[in-house]
Amino acid sequence: MLVAILIGAVLGFLIGGPLGLLIGGGLGYWLVRGLRKSLLGRLAGAQAQFLESTFAVMGCMCKADGQVTEAELAASRRLWDRLRLGEAQRAQARAAFTRGKEADFDLEAELAKVRQVVGGQRALLQVFLQVQLAAIAADGQLHPAEHDMLLRVARGLGCSEAEIAQIEAMLRAGPDAAGEQGPSLEDAYQVLGVTAEASDAEVKKAYRRLMSENHPDKLAGKGLPESMREMAKERTSEIGSAYARIRKARAAA
Repeated sequence: MLVAILIGAVLGFLIGGPLGLLIGGGLGYWLVRGLRKSLLGRLAGAQAQFLESTFAVMGCMCKADGQVTEAELAASRRLWDRLRLGEAQRAQARAAFTRGKEADFDLEAELAKVRQVVGGQRALLQVFLQVQLAAIAADGQLHPAEHDMLLRVARGLGCSEAEIAQIEAMLRAGPDAAGEQGPSLEDAYQVLGVTAEASDAEVKKAYRRLMSENHPDKLAGKGLPESMREMAKERTSEIGSAYARIRKARAAA
């Protein structure tokens, strides 16, 4: 803001002398202030839409196999807790989830809203998909109809099946994976999006790129709701665990 005020003041002085300096500085201040308010308003709107669509699509996906199980409902409620949603936000989440379950729900139109919000931020799309996958797998199994719906959603968002496989690997490697102490070596490679034949330099490059893309602060600035920051942190933790698993295996080889 200070730079804009100084530029406005200098230009004002060159055009109108001391009076122009005051006017130019004031115009610079109000211009930047208005722009900042506009950007913050658009960001808040994007974050609200991201959250709304998250639960609407979740309702649609949970209904993919013909019924919404109690485990899936419980998973959605746990997600509300993890996101620290207030009562008003919970009511909105329930309404969005219910809307997604309706027979006339327009999934493609909802996914178009998500694409518009996230733009080309692949990491945001993957967080969105990770939430959906966690919800439909809450009953301990991924039904064929649910998996087909997941692929439909991924394609609607412009994601590839390889990105779906990466998210599934993250889910298996997460803290809820029964009996698992960190990711398997195969899952670790999938989490980083590389093959076992990749060189050490390629693995390290993939790790650094994913950590940069998934940084919570960067995602928040691109439309990720503040309430989802913890989930973004979990994602970076999973990426770090995968990288550590690969390095350990290669050091022992």
